[in-house]
Amino acid sequence: MTKVVIIGGGPGGYEPALVAAQLGADVTVVEREGIGGACVLTDCVPSKTLIATSTRMTYVTDAAKLGIRVGDEPEVDKDIVDIDLHMVNQRVNRLADKQSEDTAARLVSEGVEIIEGEARLVDPHIVAVGDRRLRADVVLVATGAHPRELPSAVPDGERILTWRQLYDLPALPERLIVVGSGVTGAEFANAYQALGSQVTLVSSRDKVLPTQDQDAAGVLEDVFRRRGMTVLSNSRAESVTRVGDGVRVELADGRTVEGSHCLMTVGMIPNTAGLGLSEIGVNLDNAGFIQVDRVSRTSAGGVYAAGDCTGVNMLASVAAMQGRIAMWHALGEAVSPLKLSTVSSTVFTNPELAAVGCSEADVRSGKVDARVVKLPLNTNPRAKMHGTKEGFVKLICRQHTGIVLGGVIVGPRASELMLAVSLAVQQRLTVDEIAHTFAVYPSLSGSVTEAARSLMQASPE
Repeated sequence: MTKVVIIGGGPGGYEPALVAAQLGADVTVVEREGIGGACVLTDCVPSKTLIATSTRMTYVTDAAKLGIRVGDEPEVDKDIVDIDLHMVNQRVNRLADKQSEDTAARLVSEGVEIIEGEARLVDPHIVAVGDRRLRADVVLVATGAHPRELPSAVPDGERILTWRQLYDLPALPERLIVVGSGVTGAEFANAYQALGSQVTLVSSRDKVLPTQDQDAAGVLEDVFRRRGMTVLSNSRAESVTRVGDGVRVELADGRTVEGSHCLMTVGMIPNTAGLGLSEIGVNLDNAGFIQVDRVSRTSAGGVYAAGDCTGVNMLASVAAMQGRIAMWHALGEAVSPLKLSTVSSTVFTNPELAAVGCSEADVRSGKVDARVVKLPLNTNPRAKMHGTKEGFVKLICRQHTGIVLGGVIVGPRASELMLAVSLAVQQRLTVDEIAHTFAVYPSLSGSVTEAARSLMQASPE
């Protein structure tokens, strides 16, 4: 029986553990914090739970537009809609703990051994956990990453925060400054604005979400500003200091911004220090990320790596797929190498932004020979019924064959709507095939088939 030891119990660890157990391996998972890892306990699951609450808050504050009155007021006023942050945080933490417990129970039911502790590689086939030495035919490193901290803005857990420290706050931040306008910064800025905080988003770029589709990022920035958020573009934070009961953010151009709290969202650092990786021949890049190939192999024989510690598209879904590919490869199963062009991602703002495949920027630069169409959601009947005005569906297909290469959706539940486009990209469907597929009427998904019809080309005579 092949012995597999997995270091890390997040999606890059527990998902491949289930695969390896299913294939008959003897599997041990070593985790220092709890099964599910940071993804379940402090990052993805808690943040999206908080965002779910903030989205409901927006529904309530916008209810008057649909003819709904709250109490005796003729119109909904934000002042009469409030949250209990203690209850919100209790729910967030309770749900995260339950997800961790459920995942651990599933592993145990499949025969996976779970060891709590810090692991270190003694050689490619021996993992040390305290005084124990675990021999392994295959080792998978899935240790994740942690928030980057700036020496000039050291988090204290009270006023200067990382996102992992938000769920212990006793009260809603009155004036929250969010430093960093990437995915994490945009999500939390949007969420806390909806919950009732006055939010200032400090962006070092000229636009928020600089790595996303620019049309989509523009829609979200417009929504942020319309809802009262202050967005400081081209503004790099130099330092953050405590000032009495608040904080002061010093910008590179000499300006200062003051608030009650500051949330730092300035990147991630891989959890690779102290694992003994370099000593056993595992190559790391200059930032400490583990270098892997497309089947998750490292430079040391028998040692694989998956997830955020590799720096490869830091998403839970990618971590899980990297780990599964590692196990399939290590245990002799047929496997397809990781294909990042089919990865779908979502920014969980309100509205959501989801994307998959190639981008319009690829088309404009000439990298991809393709056609693009963008349909606004404000013409969609279901969107009108729900009072949705912002958003669009964008599809990209090959110039001559019509094969779907990518897409972007901005709108309610875009994360769910994107599956149809992701399937099309993965299975190399054409816009004609999508156009001939029935969509429910009325539905937001109808805009996907409508976009496909817009890209159909007439048959030559």
